[in-house]
Amino acid sequence: MSGRAAIFFDRDGVLNRDAGYITHLDDYKLYPRSAAAVRCVNEAGLLAILATNQAGAARGYFPVEMIGRVHEKLEAELARQGAHLDAIYLCPYHPSSDDPVLAVDSDLRKPKPGMLLQAAKDHGVDLERSYMIGDKYSDMECGWAAGCRGAYVLTGYGRGSRDHFGGGWAREPDICAEDAYHAVQLILEERNEGKR
Repeated sequence: MSGRAAIFFDRDGVLNRDAGYITHLDDYKLYPRSAAAVRCVNEAGLLAILATNQAGAARGYFPVEMIGRVHEKLEAELARQGAHLDAIYLCPYHPSSDDPVLAVDSDLRKPKPGMLLQAAKDHGVDLERSYMIGDKYSDMECGWAAGCRGAYVLTGYGRGSRDHFGGGWAREPDICAEDAYHAVQLILEERNEGKR
């Protein structure tokens, strides 16, 4: 597919602190360098797209409407710092939900690549030239399943998960970075070197 490259960002633990399920807007805290990371993607002419599992709604921890309010706050904070997301994709579903509307084994739920595949259709994304940034191995699996490279960050669950598994994953992430900003810098270097 010929199209624009995108950087897909997971949300919790990548752009903002992961303090469990966000049930109040006050719980939402953007990491200090997240807006700069997104702004660098914008300035490089790449698409900045959020792809986030939000099963807390399906599990009854917060109403589905809370997801929209959190994303409004995220977009406002990014805008204040000169950055923007080109699109937001989310999966509020979980097969174990008591809510029949949300009790779905959805192709959107990472590690399945549904959100990235939908973004590719909607925005003409060239997935082979794109990257998925995440703090969980399931983010890497999602990116790889869609044909992207995976950039693993040590924020959120990243450091603990890496230390727990001791690098014994079936496939190592293509990039490992301290945070989303560092990941974007490494991605842009890789692109400048003509690797992607």
